[in-house]
Amino acid sequence: MTAPSSSDGKTTDPSRRHPVNRSHRPVRNLNSTGRRNNMMHTVQQRTIDRVDDRLHLGPDQQVDDKALLFTPKSPQLTDPFLVLVDDLFSSPGFEWHPHRGLETVTVVLDGVLEHGDNIGHVGTLSTGDVQWMTAGRGVIHRELAFRNERAHILQLWVNLPAEQKMVDNRYQDLLAAQRPVIEADGTRIDLISGRAGGHTGPAQNHWPITGATLTLEPNRTLRHTLPAHDRAFFTVLSGTVTIAGRTLTTGQTGWSDPLPGGGPETSTIALRTGDTDQRAVVLAFSGQPMRQPVVFGGPFVMNTQAEIVQAHRDFRSGRFGAVPRQARLQYR
Repeated sequence: MTAPSSSDGKTTDPSRRHPVNRSHRPVRNLNSTGRRNNMMHTVQQRTIDRVDDRLHLGPDQQVDDKALLFTPKSPQLTDPFLVLVDDLFSSPGFEWHPHRGLETVTVVLDGVLEHGDNIGHVGTLSTGDVQWMTAGRGVIHRELAFRNERAHILQLWVNLPAEQKMVDNRYQDLLAAQRPVIEADGTRIDLISGRAGGHTGPAQNHWPITGATLTLEPNRTLRHTLPAHDRAFFTVLSGTVTIAGRTLTTGQTGWSDPLPGGGPETSTIALRTGDTDQRAVVLAFSGQPMRQPVVFGGPFVMNTQAEIVQAHRDFRSGRFGAVPRQARLQYR
């Protein structure tokens, strides 16, 4: 995805797939905390410190509709996360464009996403699939709706620490059928990254990140566990849920800052649904703040303005590689 837009509409300066049998998904029934009762006395309780509302931007030259679930305007408040964008598109989508110095986590909410890049990766992702892309030293890629039909995605930008800004590029297709799921008493944790309930998500991290989709049926409680030193966000994708006593509805994002003096030990936050006829679905991610300077330059995220200038220079001079001349998948 190219650079997201801010509320004023301006650009913000911030392997091939194989068929998968989606019916063999690992499921394990555990209590909602995923921890034994004799460990509860060590657990710190989290709060929600602030709430962001969905910012609707509407259509533009690339997408049929766009919204920001949280914006890149105050990276010190979202560190290590940069922006979360909701995009719905058919054509043209996001044609060839570069990235450097960040990771993108793309969640397909609906439809089929076609992806390709200049180092040979090409394929499609379907509803529920996640792609974790590391754009370290520089990559050129595109994200399109397969056959120009429909793709509805969320894309989270995750920062890379200064010492890993120029790491090798990497793609991880984290298919819905292959991720661990933890179910208990009307709650469900679909684990993408990090640990929960004795399971480890499939994503490999340069900076430790915990990520999952949480689902609660009506009148249910889920105590979600996270490292105490992490900053966490909880974006409500559908329904209404009370998180640490704060009620959030569809499109709102609640933030839980690191606990004072918190380390890698466990903390917990309670999510509850009321007596309604709709389940709640929440995207929950957390990571320890990097506390480093953040400089945006369109699709590049570095630590200094000089590094942004160099990134643009390297892209224009071909150091990212050539822009591919790759046929669309429907024509192959």
